[in-house]
Amino acid sequence: MDREQEEMQFLGFFGIYKESYKVIFSWRKIFTQITLALILPLAFVFLLHMEVSDILLSKIVHNEIQLDETRPNTSRSDRISSVLSKEWAVFLLIKALYFTALLVFSLLSTSAVVYTIACIYTGREVAFRKVMSVVPRVWRRLMVTFLCIFLAMFLYNVIAGVILLTCAIFVGDSNFGILILILLVIAYLVGFMYMTAVWQLASVVSVLEEDYGVKAMIKSKNLIKGKIIVSIIIFFKLSTSLHLVQFAFEKLVAYGRSAGTLGRCGYGVLCFFLLSMLMVFGLVVQTVIYFVCKSYHHENIDKSALSDHLEVYLGEYVPLKSKDVQLEQYDI
Repeated sequence: MDREQEEMQFLGFFGIYKESYKVIFSWRKIFTQITLALILPLAFVFLLHMEVSDILLSKIVHNEIQLDETRPNTSRSDRISSVLSKEWAVFLLIKALYFTALLVFSLLSTSAVVYTIACIYTGREVAFRKVMSVVPRVWRRLMVTFLCIFLAMFLYNVIAGVILLTCAIFVGDSNFGILILILLVIAYLVGFMYMTAVWQLASVVSVLEEDYGVKAMIKSKNLIKGKIIVSIIIFFKLSTSLHLVQFAFEKLVAYGRSAGTLGRCGYGVLCFFLLSMLMVFGLVVQTVIYFVCKSYHHENIDKSALSDHLEVYLGEYVPLKSKDVQLEQYDI
């Protein structure tokens, strides 16, 4: 990242994308290693879960239909009930393993990419072994931030759901009521993407600054001011792209019986690599946005202090103090 920090505040939608591409291709060796070690397993777990869940749910639905069509209190119904119980137990176990693996690989990937870009930014030597030795020390802070954001998102969705349901009940299905519901849904989606942008930026703050958890969320909310629209658009596009890959995998692989085994394997591999590239790019983008927001607020990052902060990750962890990375104001 050889761009002058003062210039980064002027980066817009395409500028952030261009800077992210430049970082990845300039340091493609380290990002390839991170992708192979962390991103590919993350994408594999994500897609494998979709395929396995589809198979298990199909069996569960089939057996539930069979149970409904079977006379109760018979040996057949008892046998089907026993099979259903086992299938539900396996399904819930797989869900628990999936969310655990997804969380671990997500936190490790975020830690690795953010640390790598910070090293690049400060001109430090970047080696894959060094990055992997630092990751276990960083992801615990990210875990706290994730849990706080998860709780905030859960409350947001519950409150939004109650409001939408209440509005649907009292407004009815009139044209005016439908218009109100559409506006509320749009407002919900905008709020959801805003919270997603805050979440992504809070993850970077948790790695590069002393704040984590709720403090990182507050810091992220303040940082994103002035770049809210750009950040929301970027994360909306990334989220949409991920959902398109997921949709394509479901249609072409999970439910694509007509494509044949060879065709489904080919589509599966394509979706796997597209998803992996999107994940890497998204992690780099969120880190670049952090530096853009810092520059926008006229905060000059002390590279030597940030470098010292990155160095202590290699020894006993000592969080970087606000006065070090809390960046001094500069005049333009």
